[in-house]
Amino acid sequence: MSKKFDVVVIGGGPAGYVAAIRCAQLGLSTACIDKWLNKENKPVFGGTCLNVGCIPSKALLDSSHKYEEAKEKFGLHGIAVGEVSMDIGVMLKRKEQIVKNLTMGVATLFKANGVTPLEGKGKLLAGKKVEFTDHAGNTEVIEASNVIIATGSVPVNIPPAPLSGNIVVDSTGALEFTEVPKRLGVIGAGVIGLELGSVWGRLGSEVVVLEAQDNFLHLVDQTVAKEAQKLFTKQGMDIRVSARVTGTELKENSVVVTFQDSEGEKSEEFDKLIVAVGRRPFTEGLLAGDSGVNMDERGFIHVDETCLTDAPGVWAVGDVVRGPMLAHKASEEGVMVAERIAGHKAQLNYDVIPSVIYTHPEIAWVGKTEDQLKAAGEKYNVGMFPFAANGRAMASADTDGFVKIIADAETDRILGASVIGPNAGDLCQQMVIAMEFGSSAEDIGMMVFSHPTVSEAVHEAALAVNNQAIHKANRRTKK
Repeated sequence: MSKKFDVVVIGGGPAGYVAAIRCAQLGLSTACIDKWLNKENKPVFGGTCLNVGCIPSKALLDSSHKYEEAKEKFGLHGIAVGEVSMDIGVMLKRKEQIVKNLTMGVATLFKANGVTPLEGKGKLLAGKKVEFTDHAGNTEVIEASNVIIATGSVPVNIPPAPLSGNIVVDSTGALEFTEVPKRLGVIGAGVIGLELGSVWGRLGSEVVVLEAQDNFLHLVDQTVAKEAQKLFTKQGMDIRVSARVTGTELKENSVVVTFQDSEGEKSEEFDKLIVAVGRRPFTEGLLAGDSGVNMDERGFIHVDETCLTDAPGVWAVGDVVRGPMLAHKASEEGVMVAERIAGHKAQLNYDVIPSVIYTHPEIAWVGKTEDQLKAAGEKYNVGMFPFAANGRAMASADTDGFVKIIADAETDRILGASVIGPNAGDLCQQMVIAMEFGSSAEDIGMMVFSHPTVSEAVHEAALAVNNQAIHKANRRTKK
């Protein structure tokens, strides 16, 4: 007799394992299938994010930032440390331990909530049946009242730069360099490319970023993007926009990259090359022909606003469906679907999903950018406040960047916010909360913010929307 569950989740990343836990909490018998094997060839849950994505990259970002701070900034505080060195092996070991702790944490949470872990591959068949194949190759068919697809995404590979050993790598390979490359090339100036480039740049690499788009960070508010490009360039990152890679040639211990820019064809030689041109949905071997689930031309599974697919009782969440490929978006979709399966009226507000780039300074944004509002012909007011005028940022010697808040010109309702600077991700989250509750800029301006904190920059930017900032000169208005 085949097993039967109320819910079978295919995929154990931030979308899948969170959905499975919430389903179990709601009293639904739940199984979660995942095929991930770690370096020791042991099954682990957590998906790309925990194993080779969000978490290990942030561990390296933090280690490299502390190294750079000790080397370049401690003297500002009168701290003398002598010659500073970095043990790459220790840094990588720390990263691995953090990953291990978190993946073990998922296993513990499954056990605590009664989720049945199934280690192997899942394939959706017709009638909400799932073919499960374990790592030994044994196959069985599992029945479910509901199926949640959460198979995530994988890096995009491009023909001009095929991956090759430890010379030409994707984001996963870039987490495993055992020594600092003298010259590092990065194809793609998106979130992943900038974060990984900054890790190795801080540790001493000469980093060249090749971006095919004409505008740097074209999806980010361009006021912020221009500031970011200026600061990253000051840090030593060589960012080249309108640079389309046309080919690569491997040498014994290096790679020559050919690219086309506004001046014609050029080439550069690098010790390592990171290909970070985006990610695509992972659906290989996932769907039987008669499963009833449809995909669009880009490979994303088609879902409605509640993440229900075209097949009754089959849902899909996370990177495998439309919307930004963000772990937090994926997790909240997993929770929403679990709640709906249990009969609750849950929904997700896709208008207030924040994005963060964990460089230093951090970059974060939510809602509409000024460029989008201008293109749509909407009337708006803008308030900005620089961290250079913030007392806590000065005390921390971390004054790069600013907060920017945009509000509707008539209603004063906050339409979007961007932050580049210290703790940008956390500061932007304040605006996410404000926007979720329909706050106006005046609402934020009337709140009491602790002093001295960097969050006072949010307060001042909100005041500046209506020309009422206290700690900077306001724009002049016509009488």
